[in-house]
Amino acid sequence: MRKYLRFSYSVIGYVLSISTLSFLILWVYPWKFMQFNIDTPVINLEVNPVLINISLLLFFALQHSIMARSFFKEGLLKNVSNTVKSASYSVASSLCLILMFYFWQPIDGYIWNVQNGVISWSITTLYVVGWLVAFLATFIIDHFELFGLHQGYRAFKNIPEPKIKFQISYLYKYIRHPVQAGTLVGLWATPSMSYSHLVLSVGMTIYVFIGLHYEEKSLITTFGKEYDDYMKNTPMLIPFINTKNRSLERNILARPPFPRWNADTNTKTQNSAIETPLNKTAIYTPPKRG
Repeated sequence: MRKYLRFSYSVIGYVLSISTLSFLILWVYPWKFMQFNIDTPVINLEVNPVLINISLLLFFALQHSIMARSFFKEGLLKNVSNTVKSASYSVASSLCLILMFYFWQPIDGYIWNVQNGVISWSITTLYVVGWLVAFLATFIIDHFELFGLHQGYRAFKNIPEPKIKFQISYLYKYIRHPVQAGTLVGLWATPSMSYSHLVLSVGMTIYVFIGLHYEEKSLITTFGKEYDDYMKNTPMLIPFINTKNRSLERNILARPPFPRWNADTNTKTQNSAIETPLNKTAIYTPPKRG
């Protein structure tokens, strides 16, 4: 019975994650069909909107950071299965986003408000491309592992945790963190940058770079010289820039690595990095048993 409950919990975590992240993508853009968005609140609160919005961002960042750290996973939750840990992270992250959607408050004024049709649609295209890159990159590093579904499936089928090995493919040949890069583009590419949207974009950008700092430290610890060489030869977020003499990047390093399952060899293959907010679509197939 336990394995059924754990797998069901992982499915719930996955569905919640995909639902809230999909809503986030729509929520940050001024689509006319959206009843509520970043500038149209669900409720109006008689409190300083900057204070409320920053508090929501801090709560979101703290939840992500604390639950991703080893002291929490291997300390407080040391007796909890990986399936429950992953699913709980997905559920908690989704609840934080729901709180943000519900309580986020508009702030009067705009940094820019583009009315020109050509420029507006160009920005919209950039917004779509950014989120599409982020989504596709999750499949390169294993979309279903990232959101806890593979962990639930392995526990359900009594498949042991696979080994991890480092590999570079597709988008990760050009930048180390395409999920974060696409997310940042999606957050900043808007024809109407209100002060409310600016607070979100700045807050999320700071969080992403802090996350990258710890992610790349973790990856260097895990893969050593292999990842260090990858850092020297591959830009962090912007493709095709000069990769020489970028030693400062080593100190701007995203969460623990998220590997891709290789059913034939019972191993995980680890692409360059991150959490994946999007390879070749990773389809999970359990290893054959004799």
